[in-house]
Amino acid sequence: MNEMRRLKLMEEINALKIRNNLGEILDRLNATGEPILISKGRKLRAVLVTPQDFEKRFLDYKVKEDKKRLLDRMHALKRKNKEPVKSIELLRQLRGYNG
Repeated sequence: MNEMRRLKLMEEINALKIRNNLGEILDRLNATGEPILISKGRKLRAVLVTPQDFEKRFLDYKVKEDKKRLLDRMHALKRKNKEPVKSIELLRQLRGYNG
């Protein structure tokens, strides 16, 4: 219930207004930094947030993606090399050191 109250305090714009005034709305978002709710019909469909807010709120997602990429790279290196690799050498490769 608290969440719904907070959402009601945010600015809400319908999809048609977004289409007609996108530049102005983006300028307002940039100036205030406050999320803007986007509705279509009578339903909330999306929320516009600043890139900084997006990064703060979805940092966990980015960390998970980075972890997956690292694990994929480690598995690829493991498959490539049939001979054992010293852990220090693997770390050097992962960090991009040559040699």
